[in-house]
Amino acid sequence: MKNNNFFERVYALVKLIPNGRVTSYGAIARYIGTPQSARMVGWALNSTKYNLGHIPAHRVVNRNGMLTGKKHFRTPIMMQQLLESEGIPVENEQVQDFYKYFWDPYKELD
Repeated sequence: MKNNNFFERVYALVKLIPNGRVTSYGAIARYIGTPQSARMVGWALNSTKYNLGHIPAHRVVNRNGMLTGKKHFRTPIMMQQLLESEGIPVENEQVQDFYKYFWDPYKELD
């Protein structure tokens, strides 16, 4: 039950990431009050393929803008394609101008 609560907090926050923006696993973990759980955020997002609601997991990358979650999408390039369809440039599996597109929940929501 505790994991489900954590996962639900992750999902609720990820749903707030605007189109054309990205955030990091660590930023999500810090915002929901569990700063050491960036890896668990990744686990939560990996399980979104089983979730019936739309959760834009493609908008979550690592702290350097790398598409580390790409292997959990239907194809190896789907994450990149989704980001590029929102106007986010990706090159060599990394968001270009990462901080230009970075959505910080602390700045955006508080």
